[in-house]
Amino acid sequence: MSSSPPPTTEGTPAGAGAGASTPAFSPLYQQIKGLILHSLQHGEWKPGEAIPSEMELAARFRVSQGTVRKAIDELAAENLVMRRQGKGTFVATHAERQVQYRFLKLLPDTGDARVEGPAQRTILECRRMRASAEIARTLALRTGDVVVQVKRILSFVGVPTILEDIWLPGQAFKGLTAEQMAHYQGPTYAMFELDFGVRMVRAEEKIRAVFPDETQAQWLNIPVATPLLSVERLAYTYNDVPMELRRGLYRTDTHHYHNELS
Repeated sequence: MSSSPPPTTEGTPAGAGAGASTPAFSPLYQQIKGLILHSLQHGEWKPGEAIPSEMELAARFRVSQGTVRKAIDELAAENLVMRRQGKGTFVATHAERQVQYRFLKLLPDTGDARVEGPAQRTILECRRMRASAEIARTLALRTGDVVVQVKRILSFVGVPTILEDIWLPGQAFKGLTAEQMAHYQGPTYAMFELDFGVRMVRAEEKIRAVFPDETQAQWLNIPVATPLLSVERLAYTYNDVPMELRRGLYRTDTHHYHNELS
């Protein structure tokens, strides 16, 4: 049983008081959503596992079932949980097909990505190092904290297509090896969930057009004058905790960067 505090009664947000410093009103279902997120973040329910029923959560938090349902509706809309008809509500996982492709944006210009198959991974480097001031700031760490840096090439049908640098907090990813990164058959984010208990739930990306330097061009087997997409991604786990900084160079002569807006 989680030690999460019970929510405040509707209309009386936690910490409310007189004066200009009064916190903004938080609807009750939002408070329940926050408590469920707290349990997810602290691993009470693992990716792929069922969470308690709406009735059980309503009793636990001493609120109505409708309030719990509204909180879970929002979590489902954000792909943090998944409803299964007649089975209950489960913690979403990148092992699920509809979830694992949320962050996969590069698609072939012709044919079907499923026919092309998954990327082949070549790990150029996987090492533990001290975080620079920039990396530490981005990952909400202290300068000098240990991070894991991974450099890899992703190839499709034998053609080097993406060159990536990845930085991960060393404490959360203790023991990560090049062999793990290279040989795991599923999505990398699914491996992070399974082996390290870290689930990426959202990401922010910055995209610009660049030319590679000589070393990058050699790794991708392209002329230096080839334009590439530079994609910087900061991925977060629950409650907006940054857990991965990823910088990739994408060839777009046979693939395109795809995004769906809704």
